[in-house]
Amino acid sequence: MKPIYLDYNATTPIDPLVAEAMLPYLRKHFGNPSSAHYYGFKTKQAVETARQQVAEMLGCLPDEIIFTSGGSESNNYAIKGIAWAQRQKGNHIITSQIEHPAVLEVCRYLERHGFTVSYLPVDANGLIDPEDVRKAITSRTVLISIM
Repeated sequence: MKPIYLDYNATTPIDPLVAEAMLPYLRKHFGNPSSAHYYGFKTKQAVETARQQVAEMLGCLPDEIIFTSGGSESNNYAIKGIAWAQRQKGNHIITSQIEHPAVLEVCRYLERHGFTVSYLPVDANGLIDPEDVRKAITSRTVLISIM
């Protein structure tokens, strides 16, 4: 029997096209993009080309694209960034009780720093009632983070 992989929350198989595009950087151009030598320069060029391509796809500027080490770091940057940037407008965040630990932990951190967080319940299927979201929104809400 072929096993079924169910841990897509942690990581996913790499698409064959992505693997093919990455091969030169795994085999030949493997330098640290922050290094000042040839290998680092070649890798930095590839990272900056990718940044430009992503920016074009999203219709934004390349300096608005931030590459991170993964989902937890991304959640941290996004949630803290929005919360602190919007602090003058409000200090309320809405999320669910079953979010990824990276989301829940950053929300707890923000609570310790003066933010209020509404943790919405889910039903037996893990779904949030949209009416619960609507009711939780206040004039101080600056972010809704629900997977």
